[in-house]
Amino acid sequence: MTLQKHDLHHEFPEYSKEIHHLKMTNNHFAKLFNEYHELNNEVVKIEEGVENTSDEYLDQQKIKRLSLKDALFAIIKKEQVSA
Repeated sequence: MTLQKHDLHHEFPEYSKEIHHLKMTNNHFAKLFNEYHELNNEVVKIEEGVENTSDEYLDQQKIKRLSLKDALFAIIKKEQVSA
């Protein structure tokens, strides 16, 4: 089974410049970005079988990841409008 990449640069390749700019200039975005990155790495390790956990825990982590992605995307879109 091939796992999909969920890092922000793969999720939103068309916004790579905005993501980079926001990481450098927006502390809130940078904090959320780091949280997303760490959570995504945890999910990948679980999916690859490196770490064992319950399906319920994995589902909860995926929901958190999606929520963070939504928050990050909202900031990206807001930045794009104001630019």
